[in-house]
Amino acid sequence: MIMRKHSLPGLLLAASLSALVALPAAANNAVAPDAPRGDAPLGQNLQSLKELDGKAPARREMNIQSWTTAEGAKVLFVESRELPMFDLRLIFAAGSSQDPQNAPGLALMTNAMLNEGVKGKDVTAIAQGFEGLGADFGNGSYRDMAMVSLRSLSGQDKREPALKLFNEVIGKPTFPADSLARIKNQMLASFEYQKQNPGVIGSKALFEKLYGNHPYAHPSDGNPKSIGALTQAQLKAFHAKAYASGNAVIALVGDLSRDEAQTIAAQVSASLPKGPALTKMPEPAEPKAGVTHIEFPSNQTHLLLAQLGISRNDPDYAALMVGNSVLGGGGFGSRLMTEVREKRGLTYGVSSGFTGMRVPGPFTIGLQTRAELSENTLKLVQDQVREFLDKGPTQKEIDDVKRELSGSFPLSAASNSSIAAQLGAIGFYDLPLTFLEDYLTEAQAVTVEQVKAAMNKHLSADQMVIVTVGPTVEQKPLPPPTDKPARQPVGVPEH
Repeated sequence: MIMRKHSLPGLLLAASLSALVALPAAANNAVAPDAPRGDAPLGQNLQSLKELDGKAPARREMNIQSWTTAEGAKVLFVESRELPMFDLRLIFAAGSSQDPQNAPGLALMTNAMLNEGVKGKDVTAIAQGFEGLGADFGNGSYRDMAMVSLRSLSGQDKREPALKLFNEVIGKPTFPADSLARIKNQMLASFEYQKQNPGVIGSKALFEKLYGNHPYAHPSDGNPKSIGALTQAQLKAFHAKAYASGNAVIALVGDLSRDEAQTIAAQVSASLPKGPALTKMPEPAEPKAGVTHIEFPSNQTHLLLAQLGISRNDPDYAALMVGNSVLGGGGFGSRLMTEVREKRGLTYGVSSGFTGMRVPGPFTIGLQTRAELSENTLKLVQDQVREFLDKGPTQKEIDDVKRELSGSFPLSAASNSSIAAQLGAIGFYDLPLTFLEDYLTEAQAVTVEQVKAAMNKHLSADQMVIVTVGPTVEQKPLPPPTDKPARQPVGVPEH
């Protein structure tokens, strides 16, 4: 087993594109997801709905145990004895929404540098330490949260030294000056790359328009000026505040007894800085609808549409996930994919998605199309949303989604790592311990009328914030819908 540290370019790309969260059977997200995922979206798990006919899909029962450490960390634990391993995931309210106004990128930089150095060990020694124990370290930073994880063999001879090293990394990082300079240079280089990526340009502009002065608005990776000015002192101060035990959720899954899990959680919690949970951020203000065009030399135009969506614990969550799967989150077979790609060949792919966050996250639709068809393609997408809200889904569409959800949902608990991701989300978003079962039950029981009502409650086709990125060219009419479009979509997206 090798150590898995998310590469800085990967963290940067996720941060620059991110909008969420770990969702059981959530929809595809048009702007990339803002949180580590422990599941697969609706529409991506089954080759055929017929596979479910007459079958009751196996589901893994989970006995979630929960408690709070002496330092205030929330713990969720599931015992799983199938393999001699355990997965440990820590979630902190330490995402980019906690960045100071004058220092965007601080949260991402702090997370990226956690395992760059501890007392007596540099980044290479840390990597070799985990690898020598067969352990796997991971990290990630998003808008709502920051995450660190450990996978280790559960035998005491491997478990204890792996945890000792892990606790040093998360509790007492030194943020060495040479690593800070190196990672700054990597981030500055990434900003140059982003200038050539219309998807990143559009995503950043979309969040600025959608969230205005709210903490979700600024780019998670900051900007060249803010990154260049970051200091070791700032990273240490942010770590001391945001990586405090009272601001942590500890998810544990694997070959451990309750006593062993309690011991591990206590050790992890005690290794963190002492401090309370950070104050919850304010609700975002309603944005002004309208179209913003960004000129970019390209053969294609990126189209991004968004509205404020829902918080993660919204009571309409299940109905919205089912409805959005019909609209654009279910891959092939969804309304948008059928009308825009299959019938007209206008795009390689189009998707929509709700990203539930601590406060309302975005509902997004994203695609790219030939520049000369962009305006009419945008209108087509808006018309499809308007028609869906007006008429709602059909009973067959809802039944198909329910059948697929029934089959794909067990994958949300198919591995210890996926369970740990679900536990982390449950703890971080203050969801009930029965959330996974409740969600499936609610989704299976939802009616056509309930889906239509929920979608209309949270969406309006005429209140979209729209960003387009591409060239200004003479527009052409769309081809008529057909079962065999005259021009098939390009084989891969341009960017």
